Amino acid sequence: MQRLLLVGVGLTGRPYAAAARRLGVLVHAVETAERAESLAGEVDDITVCRGGSDELWAEAASAAVRTARPDGVVAFSEPHVLAAALIQDELGLPGPSLRAASLSRNKALQRARFAAAGIGQPGYLVTERLGDVGAWAAEHFPVVVKPLSSAGSAGVELVQDAQAYGETAARRACEGRLLVEQAVTGPEFSWEALVRDGKVWFANLTAKETTGPPYFVETQHRTAVEVDDATRVTVSELGTDVVEAMGMRTGIVHLEFRLTERGPAVMEVAVRTPGDRLMDLLALAYDVDWYEMVVRMALGMELPEPPRGPVRYAASYLPTGNTGVVTAVEGFDSVLAHPCVVDAEVTVGPGDVIAPARSSGERVGQVVLVAEDRAGLESALDYVRRTLVVTTGHGGEVPRHG
Repeated sequence: MQRLLLVGVGLTGRPYAAAARRLGVLVHAVETAERAESLAGEVDDITVCRGGSDELWAEAASAAVRTARPDGVVAFSEPHVLAAALIQDELGLPGPSLRAASLSRNKALQRARFAAAGIGQPGYLVTERLGDVGAWAAEHFPVVVKPLSSAGSAGVELVQDAQAYGETAARRACEGRLLVEQAVTGPEFSWEALVRDGKVWFANLTAKETTGPPYFVETQHRTAVEVDDATRVTVSELGTDVVEAMGMRTGIVHLEFRLTERGPAVMEVAVRTPGDRLMDLLALAYDVDWYEMVVRMALGMELPEPPRGPVRYAASYLPTGNTGVVTAVEGFDSVLAHPCVVDAEVTVGPGDVIAPARSSGERVGQVVLVAEDRAGLESALDYVRRTLVVTTGHGGEVPRHG
């Protein structure tokens, strides 16, 4: 039997293990002690990781390889990418490549690589201290400040003017190296692609909605979005250029960008599982299990014919809440009963405190929807936004992003 090494599992990485087992593959998972116990019965072996850093994931992955040589390796999320790539490189197994993994883990490296490749992106600087580049920022306001390695919008912040920049520089003086970018405007999208041997096997375009400035927390995704022919070509060329510039070989790519008046501008790219239930949305839209496709590619298995297009239309709604103490959650049962709702969750209840949403971890729930046509999906989304209401002690409700 073939053996898959799954570096990191978390909550939404479990379908990798399930797909491997359906394919008759043994699964060796690397996971932290607090999550390892919950994987009993879902994997065949577990190596415990001593912490959450890239270095400790690499240590644990190397220990797992000493236990049994894998036939394929899959990284679950961002902290696992480099550990998996090191094993893939050492054993000559399919994977994104060490170059692509390194770029995935460092947004400043991405900026430098894309600049060299002539790929559209914001103007930027990397700095050890925000105060040192105040003059550059003043010439480019508004600017976006972000960490070099993060996910889920954590640490991403729009700064409008000199006064706000000074306050931000003081508040974030101890963070170390940061990226400062010229803010760009335009509709925001993500491009999800399955790539094998440097060639795109299949790709999808997702339309995003966020809370907007200053933190841009994502609140809605629509997969298989329709665009005009010229935009479709532009997006396809952008994806191809990014794949080539990264040296991407085999695996999944999640590219985020804006369509500006001057063309597409890359926000960031990653070679790992996209969040916000996107893998589920992609499966619903195309009748293809993207988790299984990733496992098949990692193990060198045959792939089916790629989809010709969407068979349904899927979206996720990820509400944020106004600051305050939750006094009521209304409409959840009605939302769950809607025929287009596949899954729904609210993560707060009466008495909980809602802080300002500065990252994806501070949203108050999620709803996954699917419909046979776009009109039906939009109608269902509208129903969910109107019906699911989280009220706080200040009288606030979940913002309804349309």
